[in-house]
Amino acid sequence: MDTMIATDGLTKVFGAKTVVDNVNLTVHRGEVLGFLGPNGAGKSTTMKMVTGFLRPTAGRAAICGHDVLDAPIAAKRHLGYLPEGAPLYPDMTPRGFLNFIASIRGIAGAEKQRRVDEAVARTQLESVLAQPIETLSKGFKRRVGLAQALLHDPDVLILDEPTDGLDPNQKHEVRKLIREIAPTKAIVISTHILEEVEAVCSRAVVIAEGRVIADDTPAGLVARSPRHGAVTLTVAQPQAETVKTALSALPGVGAIEQGKANGKGVRLTAFAKPGNDLATAIAERAAAEHWPVSDLQTERGNLDEVFRRLTQPQQREAA
Repeated sequence: MDTMIATDGLTKVFGAKTVVDNVNLTVHRGEVLGFLGPNGAGKSTTMKMVTGFLRPTAGRAAICGHDVLDAPIAAKRHLGYLPEGAPLYPDMTPRGFLNFIASIRGIAGAEKQRRVDEAVARTQLESVLAQPIETLSKGFKRRVGLAQALLHDPDVLILDEPTDGLDPNQKHEVRKLIREIAPTKAIVISTHILEEVEAVCSRAVVIAEGRVIADDTPAGLVARSPRHGAVTLTVAQPQAETVKTALSALPGVGAIEQGKANGKGVRLTAFAKPGNDLATAIAERAAAEHWPVSDLQTERGNLDEVFRRLTQPQQREAA
């Protein structure tokens, strides 16, 4: 498996504050890594060091085997970078800007035109190519920034909030594009949109207070939710206490949560002890004892809840 991004002890200190603390990451070809963390966690600073934009206080970073400090031009030949805020030249048009970037990249002639046209088509910029960038909406500016990152067909893409400012349809198109190009590249996406991680990422790293605190698949993170594998059922109110008592006695049930009664009955949630699958046992017991159940479902878990537990110090200690 090709190693496309590698960091070793990456650290950044500003004054007395350690913003990034000993971050070690390896990203292989074909991986889409979601880089998650609360505001101020060190995500953008880490990405700036990986791209060579910011010199680390300690540690190293390499792109496709090229150290970003010792061989910066070789590293950046393999790199497409969409920074936070997508800084652009406001008086240029998108076409003029992309032609300029292509020239900087050493792309000329017919190949230059082909690359620019392909980047425009991929990011759906055709309708604004002749407008000054300063007149564009935030979403279109973001797409111009994404187009320049894709222009030279890099092996590595580092995208800081790539769908920031896009409407739902535009977000869908960008996620579709990422999935299409992912098999041949290594892609790192910093995002606050957790649904984006589940939609396009094969792996997720969570950072808090400058340190990596989780590295797993999105499904693996969701499985850390206390609600993962819990079973929720709605029962007729008169029999709710009887069913609750029976649920509590089942092997593998750790706790029972009772919701408020509504027109359909009372919602009971049985939480599984680690390593237990409750759905079959509860369904069989409900059928055997003719519980008045109108609804029964297994909870998948919640990535938002896992994120909060991992990144908020008090919840992290409790977890």
